[in-house]
Amino acid sequence: MFDTSLEIINTVKRENRPFYEYVIEIENERTGKSEEFIRSELSHMLDVMEKSATDFLETPSVTNQKMIDGFAHKMHVYANENEPIVGQFTAEAMAMAFSTLEISAAMGKIVASPTAGSSGILPAALMSFKQRYNCSHDELIDAMLVAIGVGQLLGKYATFSGADGGCQAETGSAAAMAAGALIFLRGGSIEQIFHGASFAILHVLGLVCDPIAGLVEYPCTFRNAMGVTNAMISADMALAGITSIVPFEEVCQAMRKVGKTLPPSLRETGMGGVAGTKTGQDIRRRFLGSCNISDDVED
Repeated sequence: MFDTSLEIINTVKRENRPFYEYVIEIENERTGKSEEFIRSELSHMLDVMEKSATDFLETPSVTNQKMIDGFAHKMHVYANENEPIVGQFTAEAMAMAFSTLEISAAMGKIVASPTAGSSGILPAALMSFKQRYNCSHDELIDAMLVAIGVGQLLGKYATFSGADGGCQAETGSAAAMAAGALIFLRGGSIEQIFHGASFAILHVLGLVCDPIAGLVEYPCTFRNAMGVTNAMISADMALAGITSIVPFEEVCQAMRKVGKTLPPSLRETGMGGVAGTKTGQDIRRRFLGSCNISDDVED
């Protein structure tokens, strides 16, 4: 595995090979699985991503706690029947991110990419891109490999865990991976992939994890809609030639250090932030009561 983004950049440029080929080689060395097997598994994951990103666009969702029901459908209708401030393309991508979180809340199948709490971002980025640019299934698999490569370096220096690093570690990581994938799909350079990934983390550095009742629903769903937008603007900035003066792995290290300074109440405990509000705590008590679990957390 590569140690730094500069090492990756220099190797890719020196050998004139696409980044995703190295990702396959690393996975082959780590697991012993063939390229054919790896691509087959990613193809299956891509199918799950497409289904989760689109299933609740036309039909309103119904989830167990009913905190986020129908958001994907409402956003989809708004995107297609109005003139969204952010444009139809971005609004539809937001709807796709909502859809995956609603699938998760309804106990459906998702791809944790890299976590369940951030599972709407990469699917929304890839599927909205496919819808707009009509790219092939194989191109999307290559883009997933690029996202994995970004994630491998991120995981080396930081964390994907909201309990360990806050929501920045979940939706920030997913947005960085998605930004890299989008830059690749638009023909960007290996340098631009890591600039865009850096921007995506910088945009949410310090973002807390404060799920009401500890459920991956509220405010997680909004963070996913924001996350795919973050990935898109990060990709566009990198493609425009804007650069990050801090290398990607150092940005990741900063994210980890920031996460460690967050108090436990703001790291997925369901105690602080919006989870700690009167309404949030009322929902928590109702949820725990419905599960016959005692609530020993003081307000």
